[in-house]
Amino acid sequence: MILNGLNRYATTFLVILLAIAVLVPALNLGLPASSPFHVPNFMVTLFGKYLSFALLALSVDLIWGFAGILSLGHGAFFALGGYAMGMYLMRQIGSRGVYGNPDLPDFMVFLNWPELPWYWYGFDNFFFAALMVVLVPGVLAFVFGWFAFRSRVTGVYLSIITQAMTYALLLAFFRNDMGFGGNNGLTDFKDILGFNIQSDSTRAGLFAASALALAAGFVICRIVVASKLGKVLVGVRDAESRTRFLGYRVEHYKLFVWTLSAILAGIAGALYVPQVGIINPSEFSPANSIEVVIWVAVGGRGTLVGPVIGAMALAYLKFLLGQQSLVDNMMLLGLILTLSVLFLPRGIVPSLGTLLARAMPKRRRKRRHHRRPQREAEEARPGEALNG
Repeated sequence: MILNGLNRYATTFLVILLAIAVLVPALNLGLPASSPFHVPNFMVTLFGKYLSFALLALSVDLIWGFAGILSLGHGAFFALGGYAMGMYLMRQIGSRGVYGNPDLPDFMVFLNWPELPWYWYGFDNFFFAALMVVLVPGVLAFVFGWFAFRSRVTGVYLSIITQAMTYALLLAFFRNDMGFGGNNGLTDFKDILGFNIQSDSTRAGLFAASALALAAGFVICRIVVASKLGKVLVGVRDAESRTRFLGYRVEHYKLFVWTLSAILAGIAGALYVPQVGIINPSEFSPANSIEVVIWVAVGGRGTLVGPVIGAMALAYLKFLLGQQSLVDNMMLLGLILTLSVLFLPRGIVPSLGTLLARAMPKRRRKRRHHRRPQREAEEARPGEALNG
């Protein structure tokens, strides 16, 4: 079933992604810094972060590109997964914090918390934290989707509600009495699974884990969109009322893909946090969710590969221009989106595919024209010999 969901282009993409997961850590750890093929440590961390962005963009493309659900609040699921991982990393600090308290994180000691809140219990165990990375965004998405889709909230109204959800979470996590670090968030991480989070080998391992998670997420999405479920989702996207008239329980299909997308976004957030070393309420910002939508639109909505390329390319471009302070990031993204809508309305990947499809027949026709004189000459030679 997995092979049936992967076409030639999807397989090529996966091979490239898996090769990157192996080669980049190998070139970083196995070669000296003086080698021209050495990958610097900061590049490993930077592109590891971009791989988590790519997984987030993939999750948005699954619902927007194939089900027509435009979410302007998917950063909420990304941030919740990040906070779940951040809570585990904070519990690993123990007595090595500034205040030396073995049970309470530094911010709780500073705010005079008497004891650890009940919802922090269990986060000293990695597997419990990994389960929460999946469950917390998944349960929130399921509850939200259950009410929204059963009420048949669609279009711009659903988009506004998703943005209101992430903004409400932003305001809630800013509060110090929530027990998540308030404005400063969670930071000063030391270890993950017993390994020093600042070491080169751990950074390379996190990069490889991000690449493998992206590959796994891509395979899951390909299986979904290539199945009968995917065809129903496309029907919902293009004509929801007609699909409902044919007898399909549209809200069930939308709820499933919405919850799956939120889980993928939560995993992306969990991979993001140990690589950047901090998680704070700014990750809930509605502007972040809108930026993800721009990645998907520019890369190519409904292609799966396009959003991955769009996320990594635009994030790196923003990094390059941000270093030189040439232009405001949001102005840059707005300009890119405008140009994309005007000149590449379907996105980069679909437009390139169309150009290649148009170029291939021309090349084949040229080859045929070149071969025809040769064939005519070869066919004429026996006749000439007989006539002679």
